[in-house]
Amino acid sequence: MEHVYSSIDIGSDTIKIVVCELYKNHLNLLAATSSPARGIKKGLIVDPKEAQASIAEAFKDVEDMLGIEIKKVIASVPSYQAEYKIIKGETTVIGDTITSKDMNNAYKIGIKQALNPNNEFVTVIPIDFKINDKTVMKDPKDFPGDKLMGRAMMVMTPKKNVYSVASILESLGIEIVDISVGSIGDINSFRNKEIDNDIGAVINVGSEVTTVSLYNKGIPVNTKIVGMGGKDIDNDIAYMYKINTVEAKKVKEKFAFANRQNANVNDVYETTNLNGQKVKINQLEVSEVVMCRVQEILSLAKNEINLLTNRPIKYIIVTGGVSNALNFEYTVHDALGSNAYVGKIKLVGVRNNKYSTALGNIIYFISTLKLKGQDYTMLSKSDMEILSSPDKHFINTSNETMLGKVFGYFFGE
Repeated sequence: MEHVYSSIDIGSDTIKIVVCELYKNHLNLLAATSSPARGIKKGLIVDPKEAQASIAEAFKDVEDMLGIEIKKVIASVPSYQAEYKIIKGETTVIGDTITSKDMNNAYKIGIKQALNPNNEFVTVIPIDFKINDKTVMKDPKDFPGDKLMGRAMMVMTPKKNVYSVASILESLGIEIVDISVGSIGDINSFRNKEIDNDIGAVINVGSEVTTVSLYNKGIPVNTKIVGMGGKDIDNDIAYMYKINTVEAKKVKEKFAFANRQNANVNDVYETTNLNGQKVKINQLEVSEVVMCRVQEILSLAKNEINLLTNRPIKYIIVTGGVSNALNFEYTVHDALGSNAYVGKIKLVGVRNNKYSTALGNIIYFISTLKLKGQDYTMLSKSDMEILSSPDKHFINTSNETMLGKVFGYFFGE
């Protein structure tokens, strides 16, 4: 076992924690847990005490699974209020050839010039570098040059989004080693050559909101929100059959289809309504209810994409917990067109799309380490030895400012 990384995605309905091992440049899943969230609405913490308790329970779940304590994480904050800004910074190369330190110095200058005092710095996503005002490349390390100009996308978010999450994690003794936003995590879970070369979008259908992010060559450039999600489907089913929303969610996840295609008119789900009476739910009928709401959510998301750009969209990836619904891909094609598809996470043991943000943030974090030429793991040597013990078997299941901490890590010497 070489390097271990952990990531948390705090949603309105569930808190997802993913722990991965990077071994010989191959990413392996150690644990993925999804625990009920409380005190969180539309991705924002509204009841700190309840949120803290549910986050603590989420960490206990993954720690019980691994047999060690998680003390460091990558934390995700909502992306729909994020601000994206292209920055440029220029620096003089220190030695004969360009190093990671020179690249970082260029970015530091660009960031300081562009920082918004009302927002918190999250990260910079490299675009390219120019050497001596001529040669342009993505990674100039070890090339000769006297002057280096770096261009990147800087991501910022409202301070309250960062500090509400940071204060709770720090109260639990959890150190945040990096902060990311959902738009970065989602795209990195599904990255391929098409994403790296074209303009596209990711639609994350969450519990209470649907986040729509636009990308240019894999770099997020804007994010919008649709105020609907999985809970609206639960409410539709609950209203239709006069059942509680907990039972409605079970119907949505275990029985209904997101498209009437393949739904069986003879299949029936039996439950009890709010009046204590037996009720039989027909699969075809309830699938039509789900399909109508999913179509509405995706159509509204497509409208947001059209408002964000008038350029041709080469791909639309749909993810989020709701995208795991049966036959979801059929409704995606109907509502969004042939260039749209449901994202498929390729990492063995974590196929559920509700983990796309947490997993993608780990993938992105590792890529930044490679760019900086840094070697880093989130576990102590003793914890690594525990995880590496032959009798260990993993079951994969479902004082400083924050700017100073993240800035210091990202640009640490």
